[in-house]
Amino acid sequence: MFRSRSKEERSAKTTDDKVTADQPQQPRDPQAPKGRPTPKRSEANAQRRSTASTPANRKDATRRARDARRADLARQREALANGDERFLPARDKGPIRRYCRDFVDARYSVAEFFLPLAVLILVLSMINRGSFQAYVLLAWLVVIVLIVINSVITAVTLKSALKKKFPGENLRGAVPYALMRTLQMRRLRLPKPKVARGEKH
Repeated sequence: MFRSRSKEERSAKTTDDKVTADQPQQPRDPQAPKGRPTPKRSEANAQRRSTASTPANRKDATRRARDARRADLARQREALANGDERFLPARDKGPIRRYCRDFVDARYSVAEFFLPLAVLILVLSMINRGSFQAYVLLAWLVVIVLIVINSVITAVTLKSALKKKFPGENLRGAVPYALMRTLQMRRLRLPKPKVARGEKH
C-alpha cells in the first residue's frame, strides 16, 4: 500500500515538471495585479488624471462647464484691461483690429463727446424761456452734423491707411469696428487705449 502511494506521488511530480517545462517562465512583479504587468509610472499618472477629470455625473459636468466659462470670462476681462491678445474676444483679435484701435485712440473725435453733450443739451432743453428751445434744437443739429462729418473723414482716412498697411488683407468690418469705438469715451473704451493722443503709429 505504501509502495503504490509513493509511485503515484512520483508520477504526479513528473507530470507537473513536464507541464512547467513546456510553459515559459515569466518573472512577475509581486506588486502587480494578477495576470497583468505593472504599468509605467507615466501611464499610471495619466490614467489617474483621466479618471479625475471625468465628471462623475451630470451635475458635476454642468458645474465644471460653468466654472470653465467663468474662468474664460475672467481672462477676457483681464485681457480687455491689459490688451493681452491671447485672451481677447474674437472681435478684438488680430493686428488689423489693433491698428484700428490705435488709429482711433490717437485722435480726437466729436463722437466720443456725444454722451456729455447730449446730457448738457437735455438739461438745457428743460429751460422754457422764449426762443431758447430753438437754440437747443439747433445745438442738437450741429452736434449730429459734426459727428457725421467727423465719422466720414475717419472712415475714409482709416480705409486708406489700412490698404497701405495691410495690402491684400481682408479688411471687412474693420472700419465699422473703428467707428463704434469713436462713440465711446476714451477712458471707457475696451480694450484700453495703448497710444497717447497725437501719437504716430
